[in-house]
Amino acid sequence: MADVLPTATATSAVHQDSSYSTRIKENVKERLTSFRSDFRLGELSGSLGDLGTLLPILLSLSLTGQVDLTASLIFGGVWNIVTGIVFRMPMCVQPMKSIAAIALTNKMSMGSVMGAGMSVSAFIMVLGLTRTIYLVKRYTPIAVIRGIQLGTAVSFAGKAADLIKQAKSFGGEGWDWANNYEWACVTFIIVFLFYYRSKRIPTAIIIFMMGLIIAFIKLYTNPPDKVVYPKIGIYTVSTIVPTPEEFKHGFLSAGLGQIPLTALNSVIALAALANDLFPEKPAGTPTIAVSIGAMNLIGCFFGSIPFCHGSGGLAAQYRFGARTEISIIILGTLKIFFGLFFGSSLSGLIQCFPTAILGVMLFVSGIELGAVARTVNDGVHDDVKRHANFIVMITTAGMLVGFKNDGIGFLGGMVVAACFYLAARFGGSIDEDNTGVMAQQQQDQNSYAATQNSLPATRGNDDEDQSSIRKVPVETEQEQQQQPRV
Repeated sequence: MADVLPTATATSAVHQDSSYSTRIKENVKERLTSFRSDFRLGELSGSLGDLGTLLPILLSLSLTGQVDLTASLIFGGVWNIVTGIVFRMPMCVQPMKSIAAIALTNKMSMGSVMGAGMSVSAFIMVLGLTRTIYLVKRYTPIAVIRGIQLGTAVSFAGKAADLIKQAKSFGGEGWDWANNYEWACVTFIIVFLFYYRSKRIPTAIIIFMMGLIIAFIKLYTNPPDKVVYPKIGIYTVSTIVPTPEEFKHGFLSAGLGQIPLTALNSVIALAALANDLFPEKPAGTPTIAVSIGAMNLIGCFFGSIPFCHGSGGLAAQYRFGARTEISIIILGTLKIFFGLFFGSSLSGLIQCFPTAILGVMLFVSGIELGAVARTVNDGVHDDVKRHANFIVMITTAGMLVGFKNDGIGFLGGMVVAACFYLAARFGGSIDEDNTGVMAQQQQDQNSYAATQNSLPATRGNDDEDQSSIRKVPVETEQEQQQQPRV
């Protein structure tokens, strides 16, 4: 009889397997329903928002043979799809900028570039797996994080200006119809004319198609020297195994400078921005760190450009209309398609894409990221703390931009924050030796609060203001008429 009837343990296991299978089916069904309902033109537009960062770096490294364009497109597309499924938001996938800059400057070999990407990713992945990344997040003040975002935004603006300067000036001798300041101005106007309508008007698609048409015309009418034309076929990738010497050279030359940039901007600042934009879908810092590690420990073995996530890319995609994971799943699918069937032959077309248009797209991603800094004092009502937070944020951003190093900006902001903390804890009020401006502001705030409390209860909800801008109570017309005339 015991052989015929299932035991309680077996019944429980079958029930658990059935429950697990049911949950998977429900999750897949829910995602497919969400995909159909959330699919719109704005998602496709948002997927193109980060091209101002991706294309110039990818083209530069692929033309010099330091990364494989085919592998970068294929694995970049795979990571787009995977991160979209995991995070359920338009999590960007962009190149590691510090490694790219040093690789181009020092003319590093492909093996050294891959070694730099693997070593940095292994370090970040360990921080995520051991949860020690939480220590960095826990003891990093929000003002320092906002300062990193603001400094990165200003850096993006500078790089955008460099891209636009590659175009020819207005008219005159040597004017290039395909890449000039006029195209930059047109793109700039289009972006900001529909800045707050990006969900309905796909500005990124409009300006990307403009650039693509210009690139095609230039490629087949006035191509650069030794240009490669797009050719359809089946493109494959090969393994790249760095030597111990290349690992050492890549890590010491480019990896060390990338670690603070990745840990701070690609993990901590990105998690903060993701939680600001998508509070219903919180992104954990360990998960982001592990994601970065997995991307490069796999992709770099095939010559793919070292990838990371970034707060600037997420801000850009969000601004151009991306609101769900659909945007980057679409982008990932397109990358895989063009990587498999066009591969490295796309380098000529990318080379002809107007830098004037790419520069404006990069500039928009910068200002969108910088706009997040306005929330540095959200929930802080004490003027002394508000002023201190602002000083820490500006110090972090200023040192980041001035020294062109996220690590130095981080250390500068942390030192200032620590000094303010010690001064307040052991030296009394921060404002004791100040000019009294903050004390007067605090006095005005207390006076206004007392006035508000003295008003009738029926008016409390109407005059309640959650913004940081203080408003003076305004008397109604009826109250003015009831006052005795002098």
